[in-house]
Amino acid sequence: MASVHLSVIGSKARASRFWNEATETMPRAKLDRLHLHRLRAVVRYAYDFSPFYRAKFDAAGVKPEDIRTLEDFKHNVPLTDKSEFIQLQQQQPPYGPTLALPQEFITHHSETSGTTGLPLGIPFSMYDTVRYGESWVYGYWGLGIRPGDSFYFAFGWGNFAGFWSAYWGARRLGCRVISGGWLDTKGHIQAILRLKPTVLISTPTFALRMASVAADMGVDLAGSSIRFTYHAGEPGPTALPAMRREIERAWGAKAGELLGIAELDAFAPGCPNGDGVHVNEMSVFAWQIDPATGSEVAEGEIGENILTSYANSAQPLLNYRTHDLVRRRSTCACGRTWAKFEGAVLGRTDFMVTVRGTNVYQTAVENLLAEVPGVSMHYELVFTRDGDNDVMTVRFEPEKTIAGDPALWEKAAREAADRIHKALHVRLEVKPVEPGSLPRYELKTKRIVDQRPKEFRRTLDR
Repeated sequence: MASVHLSVIGSKARASRFWNEATETMPRAKLDRLHLHRLRAVVRYAYDFSPFYRAKFDAAGVKPEDIRTLEDFKHNVPLTDKSEFIQLQQQQPPYGPTLALPQEFITHHSETSGTTGLPLGIPFSMYDTVRYGESWVYGYWGLGIRPGDSFYFAFGWGNFAGFWSAYWGARRLGCRVISGGWLDTKGHIQAILRLKPTVLISTPTFALRMASVAADMGVDLAGSSIRFTYHAGEPGPTALPAMRREIERAWGAKAGELLGIAELDAFAPGCPNGDGVHVNEMSVFAWQIDPATGSEVAEGEIGENILTSYANSAQPLLNYRTHDLVRRRSTCACGRTWAKFEGAVLGRTDFMVTVRGTNVYQTAVENLLAEVPGVSMHYELVFTRDGDNDVMTVRFEPEKTIAGDPALWEKAAREAADRIHKALHVRLEVKPVEPGSLPRYELKTKRIVDQRPKEFRRTLDR
């Protein structure tokens, strides 16, 4: 149905809130029937064509014909984890026994960013690239981007999968694509001024860095041709409302975000209301568990997101542990019936600390920091261990407005610590650091510095 938008792109279609209204507003009972149909097909495909899954299913005593209900799938199909795939790839490069297609059908190789360890190689068939690109279009369209727009990609074209798939999405929508390649920050700004694209694609923190550098250059990006900014790769405008406001102010544009996992899919476009992301239920099946017990959690409870992709034909991923902590809701005022995650990802199972009995999540701290005058968007959360307790220390750079007055740095630190204590009922140490001393990133910004002994890190790989 999505192709209708491209072949008959009249004013009514352009004004629609939905890229594919029939699927985005499908009743839950019908969605669940479709999920079951697709899941059974994916299980059969993986069992028949992937040696990894055949061995895993046989070890669990599960056959494809045993999957008759969604509950059968959730509780009988074994969970999988990124660590398994990386280990197999190291033993048998480049992809191990997880492939479900012959090598000659692989048309694109990408990798995860490797921020948590060794990168995972991701094989794509031609079909996979088209399908992955389609996933981005739901978010583009919901923000207001249309085929007449032009995209500027502000990053280098390496093996990182995320923005390759964003490029496939721009092509799927029929937009003009401009690559910034390996230009430096000033080069990106000059290219935007010269080529006049209407959409910026970047990580959210790099969009803010570009705005800061542009200000030093005497360039007002709010007056540029950019009408939309779209982001992925790290918590951004959806998870952090203050970041949305800062990006939109700096660029004079609407900011959007997509939650994706490189090896799986661009599976959760931002809600047009700006208060969460919607699971693209045409691309994945999602359910959530208590990471400590493995039991399914109820709606509204925080749980680890478990995903199955329908269209990874080269390397299927079934009941895949994401280690992302989310809170799921079933309704939304925007009209979509797809599941919604409030605030996108709330934290990570391997980056959550329990401080004196209180679970502390990354985005909760980040949103509180954003409310404190004088605290910039450049900060780190440092995890250490003190006896039997986890410790989180916040390090931040002061904003330019107070950069020359260390007394104001300490005042901002005290206010941040007080806000965190009042909201989360736990005291964290908050320390200002010299402006410009924290690292800058073009792709994923590393917010977490985990200095705990390895045995205390909550990596739940199975």
